[in-house]
Amino acid sequence: MTTWTPEELSAVGDAGELHIAPARTDGSFRRPTPIWVVRVGDELYVRSYRGPDGGWYRQALRSGRARIDAGGVEREVSLIEPTDDVDASIDDAYRTKYGRYSSYVAPMIAPPAVAATLRLEPR
Repeated sequence: MTTWTPEELSAVGDAGELHIAPARTDGSFRRPTPIWVVRVGDELYVRSYRGPDGGWYRQALRSGRARIDAGGVEREVSLIEPTDDVDASIDDAYRTKYGRYSSYVAPMIAPPAVAATLRLEPR
């Protein structure tokens, strides 16, 4: 298993946006979609603003991998559905990092987006 370096965690975790390009079934990557990313401890998480109906999210679940670009870090990642009870910590991270965009934060911590949470694991 590959892990994030401290520099990568800081760069991606501090980035305002992350561009995610989920892999298609043929191995190519979709066009990147800008989304928010948060760091909780030594893990990075993303959520679909549209919940499970988000196009990038549906493709991400099918393939389980993507290419990301954030904070000067470009990596291929595995996309993992969290099994730990980290939802409250992720909610807090969204509130803290993006609180100035209050009208957008509310949907990111609402049940549909919470159900569409993925952990980014470097490949």
